[in-house]
Order: sequence, then structure tokens, then C-alpha cells
Amino acid sequence: MIHLAKFIGSFPKTDDCPDTKLPEFAFIGRSNVGKSSLINLLTHRKDLAKVSQTPGKTQNINLFLIDESWHLVDLPGYGYARVSKTTREVFDKMIRYYITKRPQLSLLFVLVDGSISPQKIDLDFIDWLGEHQVPFAIVFTKTDKEKNLQVQKNIRQFKQKMLEKWEALPEMFVTSAEKNRGGRELLDYIKLCSTTMAEESQEEPEV
Repeated sequence: MIHLAKFIGSFPKTDDCPDTKLPEFAFIGRSNVGKSSLINLLTHRKDLAKVSQTPGKTQNINLFLIDESWHLVDLPGYGYARVSKTTREVFDKMIRYYITKRPQLSLLFVLVDGSISPQKIDLDFIDWLGEHQVPFAIVFTKTDKEKNLQVQKNIRQFKQKMLEKWEALPEMFVTSAEKNRGGRELLDYIKLCSTTMAEESQEEPEV
């Protein structure tokens, strides 16, 4: 459970983000996939991240300090069509620069809408992460929007699509902000990752 969550700032560029030693766990997905709602679910705060019905609302890198020990990062959504091509390219460049150049990034959570069938844009983005060896996990959102059998079918199809190119699947989580589902499992995984990384850094020999 998260005890303290504080908004640090909204940064237009990766190089503007604070240079700290704290690990960062970033959330990304298609526009309007439910990133803000998931962040509020995890932190038990209704207004920590601003929820909007308008896709593309998040346009900067938003950092939240969690329990004084790690940063939760809300990244702009990818693939938002209702902006100019130039603006979309700026967003994409900013996102990809953060993902590949930010040393504090420990794990990227890719949010996927579980209420619909697999989308090529999500699969292509995940393939890009694999090509750049970016550690990531998948979080299915909006799983309350369809009947459970349909959600299970969508997730099963997504896994099948991934296995056409991937030898193994990453960690996957099923969440619903409406039903308060999946937040505990997600936080437990983040805590496990943080603990493992801390232990590994202590074991590294001094040069």
C-alpha cells in the first residue's frame, strides 16, 4: 500500500526531469487508455493524476514521488491522431528519448485496453521495446467495460499475437479502476522489482 504520494512536476523534456538516484516506474499506453485512473487507483487518491475524457491530455512527463523511495512516471500517450503530424512526432520523439536514455527508468508498464481486441499500434510499440531491450510489463485496463468472457478472449488473443514474435511473455496484470481491481498485485510487483534492484546494486563490486 502507498502511504505518501506527491506530485513533483510536469516536464516537457527528459533532460528537464530531476536528476535523482530513485528508480522510476513509468506508465504508457495509447491515448485515453486509463493511465491517470490507474495512477489514482494505485495511490488511493482520486485527484493525484488528472483524469480527462479528452485523449492526448497528458503532453509532458509527469513525476510523482511515492513513499519517498521511487518515482511513478506518467508519460504522454502514443498514437493520438487528433493532433498535427508535427506535434505527434514531437511526442513520439520525447517518449522514445525518455525510454531509451533515462538511466533512472527501471521498468515500463505498457497499458493496453482490455475491453477491445488487440490493436496493431500496441503490438508494434511492444515490438519496438523488444528491439531496444527495454524492460517492460503489460497492464490490461478497462476490464470492467465488457463482460468477463469477452475480456478474457481479448487478453488471450493479445497473448497469441505476441507469441507470433516473442518466445516468452512479460509479466501481465489485469486491472480495473472502476472495480478497484489489480492495484495490489501491481504494487507488489513494483516493490519486488525495487527490492531486487537494490540488492543487486549492493552486490556490485566496487571498481
